[in-house]
Amino acid sequence: MDKQNLFAGIPEVLDERRFVHGGNRRRMAETAGCAPDEILDFSANVNPLGPPKWLGQVVGQALQGVDAYPDSDCTGLVMAAAERYKVWPSQVVAGNGASELLFAIAGLRGFRQAVVPAPTYVDYARGCGAHRLPVVEPPLNDDFTVNFPAMGPLLATPSLVFLCSPNNPTGTMVPANDLREVAAMFPQSTFVVDESFAEFLPEDADRLTRDRPSNVITVLSLTKTYAIPGLRLGLAFADPDVIPRIRRNMPAWSVNALAQKVGERCLKDALYLAETREQTRLLRESLASGLRQVPGIRVLPSAANYLLCRVERVGRDAVSLWERLLREHRIGIRLCGNYTGLDDRWFRVAVRNREDNETLIRAMEAVAGTARGPVVRRVRRTPALMIQGTSSNAGKSVLAAAFCRILLQDGFDVAPFKAQNMSLNSYVTDQGGEMGRAQVTQAMACRLNPDVRMNPVLLKPGSDTGSQVIVMGRPVGNMSVREYVEYKPRAFDAVKAAYDSLANEHEVLVLEGAGSPAEVNLKHHDIVNMAMAEYAGARVLLTGDIDRGGVFASIVGTMSLLTPKERSLVEGYVINRFRGDASLLDPAFGQMFERTGKPVLGTVPYIHGLGLPEEDSVSFKEGFRPEGDKLPEADCVDVVVLDLPRISNFNDIDPLYREPDVRVRVVADARDVGAPDAVIIPGSKSTVPDMRALKGTGMAAVLRGLAEGRTRIVGICGGFQMLGRIVDDPYGLESETTRVEGFDLLPVQTTLAPEKTLTRTFGTHSASGLAVHGYEIHHGRTEPLSGELRTALRDNAGEPLGYMRPDGRVLGTYLHGLFDADGFRRWFIDQLRMDKGLSPLETVQTVFGLEDALDNLASVVREAVDMDAVYRALGLSGCCAQAPLFRRMGG
Repeated sequence: MDKQNLFAGIPEVLDERRFVHGGNRRRMAETAGCAPDEILDFSANVNPLGPPKWLGQVVGQALQGVDAYPDSDCTGLVMAAAERYKVWPSQVVAGNGASELLFAIAGLRGFRQAVVPAPTYVDYARGCGAHRLPVVEPPLNDDFTVNFPAMGPLLATPSLVFLCSPNNPTGTMVPANDLREVAAMFPQSTFVVDESFAEFLPEDADRLTRDRPSNVITVLSLTKTYAIPGLRLGLAFADPDVIPRIRRNMPAWSVNALAQKVGERCLKDALYLAETREQTRLLRESLASGLRQVPGIRVLPSAANYLLCRVERVGRDAVSLWERLLREHRIGIRLCGNYTGLDDRWFRVAVRNREDNETLIRAMEAVAGTARGPVVRRVRRTPALMIQGTSSNAGKSVLAAAFCRILLQDGFDVAPFKAQNMSLNSYVTDQGGEMGRAQVTQAMACRLNPDVRMNPVLLKPGSDTGSQVIVMGRPVGNMSVREYVEYKPRAFDAVKAAYDSLANEHEVLVLEGAGSPAEVNLKHHDIVNMAMAEYAGARVLLTGDIDRGGVFASIVGTMSLLTPKERSLVEGYVINRFRGDASLLDPAFGQMFERTGKPVLGTVPYIHGLGLPEEDSVSFKEGFRPEGDKLPEADCVDVVVLDLPRISNFNDIDPLYREPDVRVRVVADARDVGAPDAVIIPGSKSTVPDMRALKGTGMAAVLRGLAEGRTRIVGICGGFQMLGRIVDDPYGLESETTRVEGFDLLPVQTTLAPEKTLTRTFGTHSASGLAVHGYEIHHGRTEPLSGELRTALRDNAGEPLGYMRPDGRVLGTYLHGLFDADGFRRWFIDQLRMDKGLSPLETVQTVFGLEDALDNLASVVREAVDMDAVYRALGLSGCCAQAPLFRRMGG
């Protein structure tokens, strides 16, 4: 039969195979020999995000009105659509899905034929056949675009023209302006534009819903956009004289009350739509990229939430692929051989969530004989415990370290993990990679060497709106918030690879979240909280800081903002930093369980003198630092640490806090400096802006005055650069001015450069001959400008690590961790004591290390938390007490 006239005449019998749809899991299950709910269905194209989170609530409210007939005019829904798309209500009609509307439109009178460029959605022809309207199916171009010039002779006859944009199944677009021109050229024809998948396009895409010629009808599917195929809901937009004609072809009360109420709410949910567009694009690109790696599979570009593919191996077709995917992997795809213009080599796959898409890719590889390993769905992963918080600084890092040490003590090979960290307090590993300090502490709790896989993404803020992005220990660029959001899918790929690698090497993982999992403005591109917990299959402990107040409201509120799936990942709660009698909290615990269905698994007391490094500068700036027992004030030296706006690596000061004869003051106001024995200028993420800030507050002048007296001044990294005469910024990294004057306390010049120095360093302090160690993280190089300058430290290769004045009273170095070495730290403090007229103590007073602090922390948390419940949640029931003995016996 002539393809151009496939349905010419009056079709008495239609080939039912031609009108088969996707989504029939019952039939697929019969082929696979399993239950329908075991089928992973890629044959139906619905929103991969799933229904909106509010769906159950709206349906529940709508059920109260099921004892009355629905509004036959769908007034509320039509008004919501008119407001959403900025049209008059008289231009809108609602239907029981887009299909009902398309069938009703196919029944409009006054047309001699239907023109359906193919391949396209099969029900256009079916609807026309039901109304005995002859169908002509001109072919699309080779690239599946509409060939309007070739259709000219057809359109001269009054025709009902069905166009799909994005096209189903090809995903190609009909340019809106082209259609407007064609519609103007052929006013005797009416053009039906099916935009059922158009909501997946960018928000600024040119659509025909509003700016629509009078002979154009536009159809939308809320079913597909909002993942509610079971409710059925569609909209059509046309001129006011056309809408009643469409309605006459529809039954009364075609849209039920539940669908109407849900539709009203859908049309007002702009946030869900924005998240849909962003996530679908990212998921589609990732799926397409994975499928293109499968030999013998061609994947076409698509603008929608599905991909059209073709089997290009000789002797193979999509039917055999369909059968193998169903029988061997219980995965359903959409065969496209029943589309006019396509043959049995073509198939279509929907875009689903990350895990499902990866499962499909792996299954396709297995069928193609290139599998990376056996395809296993829903396998049990390495046991993982995740600590999330109701806010930043709720104690997540410390609790994660505690559980790391507890698991280690109980005989498990445990490792820490945090997908994404935002901190200026970083560390350099032995391999020269940069990672967050919190995961370094957690690694030490596990007695492991720090590894960038434990913190694959590190963000170092350089401003309120941008950060340096470090992936797997290496900087990949400076990004604005928007740029980083676009980059996040690639970052998450690195995160998942790092996690899988660690999980393969260790028995248990302890994960840490970031901020709060209930930040509704961030959840749609989350890679560190619930998205990571879901990927890892982790059990989540949600913690809140009761010392701040409002902990019960914050926990209940957090749970109410989580989706049901996210709530299912939460095992229970930990109340952190409690002061007082914990039994007084029991009534509150009962109410929390009634409201959320989750128990409180522990109340951790406030631990004074914790002795662990802080990751967040909040505690540093507020002066909340761990200090040991102190000598009387008169027998102590006074050390001032400048509070820089963009302070980084402030843990360099931690060892000084531990010394019994050192009192540390964090000072931001020049008037509070006084006459200290030493001033330390710590590291900075942005040297030039921070240096200018210190000058603006008068701090630079104060430092120059102190340098002429007995106060010793030490600059570390950024602080070292500030001490110099000139900071040269030829690449404009931190300033629009090429050369910026420093404090001129050391005759050195710094040249900033894009390249970043990242290295572990060991060396010697020149004046004392004592060993020092640490790491370097800096941009640029500092050179002396005067022969009188002395080398303050040298690395083991003999290269300078810093410089000092001849009198030794002003010193600058790039070495972070300068004071970690016990011998040098005592020598430095004793110099301050003698400057002040005190006798040196000479022997080391404090050994700087975390072992005792970590053991103490683990002891407190073990006592406070129901560890049996934690072990049961991890599937390690009974291990709590037996694991050490089991390991010692060689089990």
